[in-house]
Amino acid sequence: MKTFNEYQEFAVSTAIYPESLKVIYPTIGLAGECGEVSEKVKKSIRDHNGLFKPKEIAMELGDVLWYVANIANDLGLTLEDIAFLNETKLIERIQNTIAKIVVRLIRTFFK
Repeated sequence: MKTFNEYQEFAVSTAIYPESLKVIYPTIGLAGECGEVSEKVKKSIRDHNGLFKPKEIAMELGDVLWYVANIANDLGLTLEDIAFLNETKLIERIQNTIAKIVVRLIRTFFK
């Protein structure tokens, strides 16, 4: 595996759920796996003085990625599409934040 899309192809090839439950089934699974990531973090705090076990958390994050890959596929999207869209959204958010800061500075210094 070299790219997100190659991983997605693999993940989709291992998916077993009814066609009628596309999007729904993996979305429910995603919610459960997010809970498992949270549980690993919580137990690190409770049982290990906040020392995380990266490999255990990574295993759960891998399950999250599997569900995201399948949801994306069910919606006709690739993981690379999603990464690009998210990158664009984050850049716009940063640009908007910078613009707001500039406006505040101008209002402050040029009253």
